Amino acid sequence: MIGSGAAMPVVTFGECSLDLDARQLFRNNQPVRLSPKAFELLKILVTERPKALSKDELHERIWRGTFVTDDSLAALVREVRAGIGDGARRPTFIRTVHGFGYAFQNAVETTPPQNGSPGHSQWLVVDERALPLSAGEHVIGRDPSSRIVLDSARVSRRHARVTIAPGSAVLEDLGSRNGTFVNDVRIDAAAALADGDRIGIAGFVLTFRAGADTRPTEADE
Repeated sequence: MIGSGAAMPVVTFGECSLDLDARQLFRNNQPVRLSPKAFELLKILVTERPKALSKDELHERIWRGTFVTDDSLAALVREVRAGIGDGARRPTFIRTVHGFGYAFQNAVETTPPQNGSPGHSQWLVVDERALPLSAGEHVIGRDPSSRIVLDSARVSRRHARVTIAPGSAVLEDLGSRNGTFVNDVRIDAAAALADGDRIGIAGFVLTFRAGADTRPTEADE
């Protein structure tokens, strides 16, 4: 059983890539964890750029009618700046509009979803079905909430995880009982995946594919 996927736009600026639909931020190809509200702030500022947004508008859009002080917004700004490597005194991206609010400055590059195609360059293929992998974490396991569900008692509920970042894919075993294998070798640490690598999990074989030239002709959407 394989979950569904959808094309997702990616915004890049400086050392960062922001997948808006997957709610994932990467810096130097490494995932950056932001609190949900900090991510929402970054998303709003990026999508509204270069417009300056007032504190009142940001309060309403992030907290939706709940009263909070300006300190709460300032804390989110600090969290976002730390996540993207931006300075408060000489900010590159998040500009403080004194007495008013904040704005996102400087150019970004946007990669939109591709019409009529899945829009992904990484895939897992299992049982002749292809699952496109967006930026972020994809759990493989027996638990129905997993991104990729393998229905077998030999598969742990949360067996393994594939993390996709711009230009890289990493596989980790999540302490499973029967182990995770790459090209028939059991892994005990995070392993980088390359096009054509075979992932073995309790009798299942998942093939990792990367790059537009290797995109499967049929995908499980």
